[in-house]
Amino acid sequence: GVMEKLGLGPEVLLQENPRLIYARLTGFGQTGKYAKSAGHDINYLSVSGVLSKLGRKDENPYAPINLLADFAGGGVMCAMGIIIALYERTRSGKGQIIDASMVEGVAYLSSFLWKSQNLGLWSRPRGENMLDSGAPFYETYKTSDGKFMAVGALEPKFYEQLMKGLGLDSDKFPSQMSFSDWPKMKKKIASIFAQKTQDEWCSIFDGTDACVTPVLSFDEAASHQHNKQRSSFIKNDQEEISPRPAPLLSRTPAVPSFKRDPFIGEHTEEILREYGFTKEEITKLYSDKVIEFSKPKPNL
Repeated sequence: GVMEKLGLGPEVLLQENPRLIYARLTGFGQTGKYAKSAGHDINYLSVSGVLSKLGRKDENPYAPINLLADFAGGGVMCAMGIIIALYERTRSGKGQIIDASMVEGVAYLSSFLWKSQNLGLWSRPRGENMLDSGAPFYETYKTSDGKFMAVGALEPKFYEQLMKGLGLDSDKFPSQMSFSDWPKMKKKIASIFAQKTQDEWCSIFDGTDACVTPVLSFDEAASHQHNKQRSSFIKNDQEEISPRPAPLLSRTPAVPSFKRDPFIGEHTEEILREYGFTKEEITKLYSDKVIEFSKPKPNL
């Protein structure tokens, strides 16, 4: 309701410009019991049903940072809604209002979980299924140098490659899909991974289809050979590393900025002057604490 209080609600602006696309991104959406309630990623994730699926066996549900509801269910889904509305406008010539709820966005993002409930993928309690840390062939394992390897050998042919790399005879090991043996199999595989360093395991599994990869830190990811070959990460003029824009378009790839991120308030005065504000008006806004300035300090 903030924009309505300012007299800038969608109905007002769409009257001025019927082609306008007005996106409203909130946690719980514009209507419903929680519409005016405060919340964060973990709350939207919980109400969507998705949080109940995340976590290990016999542990509390676990919210993975704030990527799922905030950025995926919120930001990405809202951006997709804007793109859809822009495309529709080429046909109708009309704009519309986008009600982007993070709860609904992350629920829709998880449609696979809903649609696959009767396939046996999620028939067991949390943390005991194939993709939620229950399976020994879809798990992370600690190496002798305190690092980790990620294993995703789902298909039988990939599983065979995993067994080979670990030096195990699959004929003498329990069947891949023997659920009752999974805890025992996991312990055995963990004991083997603990015998070598991450680099040693990479030398064994790189170039195979075992679906075994190193768990990399941010610094390691940026310097990893595969990512370097694709220029997947970039450095700005302050030597700060960040991901290159994705996905990569063949004809019109994004051109990343190599400048550092601006400080909050760094360009406030400059922008207000461009819009015709006088120095006196800007000074008054600053003294009334409506705006703030933040000029970078020179490196002497």
